[in-house]
Amino acid sequence: MSFPGRSLQQAWHLVDANNQTVGRVAGQIAQILKGKHKPTFQPNKDMGDHIVVINAEKVVFSGTKWKSKVYRWHTGYPGGLKQRRAEEMLERKPEEILKKAVLGMLKRNNLRHQSIEPRLRIYEGPSHPHTAQLPHSTARAPPVPRARSNNFHFGLNNYAAIRNASSNK
Repeated sequence: MSFPGRSLQQAWHLVDANNQTVGRVAGQIAQILKGKHKPTFQPNKDMGDHIVVINAEKVVFSGTKWKSKVYRWHTGYPGGLKQRRAEEMLERKPEEILKKAVLGMLKRNNLRHQSIEPRLRIYEGPSHPHTAQLPHSTARAPPVPRARSNNFHFGLNNYAAIRNASSNK
């Protein structure tokens, strides 16, 4: 089943990472970047949307991850293994914490490197240069809850009403 190019419409989403847990907001962003929220999703096609993340310096980790989580990379030279704790990473490059979390949730293939990565734009503060691309009707994405509550369901706004209606039958 194929869809013509005009049916592929890439929208822009604004995500506020203020007081959001890194893994939870990264999971939400990864799904939108892949395009899994669309009914026309195909795993081998570029179906995702653009994401603008603001307030990346205000993300939170659960537990003691600020001191215990370590980011490692290699420079390519002998003995070039570098590492930095999460709290040090927040001081130097706060947008890299969220970027590494999101990219770690995506498959490492050409689709990710050529199409998905350039559509993720992360900024430290509340200002960003993409106000022209974001329509005026664009609202910030709702915050991801820290724990699943009784009335919250990912994807269904009125899940409790649907559940109650089906149980009354």
